[in-house]
Amino acid sequence: MMKHDHSELLSRVKNDLPTDELLCDLSDLYKVFGDTTRLKILFSLFEGELCVCAIAELLGMTQPAISHQLKKLRKAELVGSRRSGKMIYYSLADNHVKAIMAQGFEHILEGK
Repeated sequence: MMKHDHSELLSRVKNDLPTDELLCDLSDLYKVFGDTTRLKILFSLFEGELCVCAIAELLGMTQPAISHQLKKLRKAELVGSRRSGKMIYYSLADNHVKAIMAQGFEHILEGK
């Protein structure tokens, strides 16, 4: 049996592999997308900013439950916020969030 020499390819791949720290960060980011409530919140912010009470009403959930999920989304830097008086308005952090979700949907809808 002939043995293949993969040394050049393996060398290139090894040099291009991200560090374990970066891979952990990426893994943590994808974990945030692993919750349907957080995905609904992100989708609700596609059109613009909303306050917690509006998101809670839209999703039929309590404000504390929405605030809990928003905290996780903020920690992952997927949403941003601004204060206006006593109200805090939330929005998507940047266009990358929409792009990540669009790519995910494109992938799952492929072949359906």
